[in-house]
Amino acid sequence: MSGRSDSWLANAAARVVLALVWCLHWLPMAAQDALGRGLGRLLWWMGGSRRRTALRNLELCFPERALAEREAIARAHFGWLGRSILERGMLWYASPERLRRLIRIEGEVDFAERHPGAVMWLVPHFLALELAGTASQLFQKRWVGSIYTEQSNPVFDQAMRTGRLRFGQGELFSRHGERALPLVRAVKRGAVFLNLPDMDFGLKDAEFVPFFGVPAATLLAPARMARSLKMTVQPVVAEMLPGGQGWRVRYLPPWTDFPGDDDLAATRRVNAWIEQEILRNPSQYLWVHRRFKTRPDGAPPVYR
Repeated sequence: MSGRSDSWLANAAARVVLALVWCLHWLPMAAQDALGRGLGRLLWWMGGSRRRTALRNLELCFPERALAEREAIARAHFGWLGRSILERGMLWYASPERLRRLIRIEGEVDFAERHPGAVMWLVPHFLALELAGTASQLFQKRWVGSIYTEQSNPVFDQAMRTGRLRFGQGELFSRHGERALPLVRAVKRGAVFLNLPDMDFGLKDAEFVPFFGVPAATLLAPARMARSLKMTVQPVVAEMLPGGQGWRVRYLPPWTDFPGDDDLAATRRVNAWIEQEILRNPSQYLWVHRRFKTRPDGAPPVYR
């Protein structure tokens, strides 16, 4: 009985949070920016483990920078993190017309639409990641497929799936489903694969590849899929703009020479490119993720 009661309370709390996010999405973007940054300050003080993870990641990746500079990046990061949480309401509930006004597109957003073959979008984990999927459905016509991690709370999971698929132009494949076969079938039917290449999922199908000089367990799947399915890879980066300006999504020039014959070299190239993008906009990268939790044999853990 206690388990059922806990589940009911968790679902009720999730519905309250979603209702609040829905209400807030009607506010002007400048007001949402201010509220989001306020939420970020609260998360900074309350989220001890996340704060420590972000500071540790920045220490590992930028050891040459002063502690005060790394802490300033982390504090700014939590401001953007708070904003990204509130802006789920905009991306999941706002009208397509409002979203189109607020999203600035740079580069060849229609490359996949024009390209006759299979296409993979490489989208690193910046805090506006959710926006990349939305923009890819609003500004081009090709079907989009992506892998997602199921949420432990069924109410949140359903809200996320509904919000991400509400334009009727995409499909989500669970990371815990029947491997990659459904996704491969979708790509062969013409779907663009929106690929998130920079999370630590352990060593299965991965290798240790330097990330800012630190060995990071990195999936080889982007290189292997690109080769086996003859996919052209186009990097895509989404970012939040300050104040009430909205967002920007940059569709960068496709990599016509990727992946080559060496999966490890191709994966190093992906990580090197992500490093360049982080240096361009360090406070909006997902520093609260334990990117280095998987360690080489004999290496001590880097997180307490």
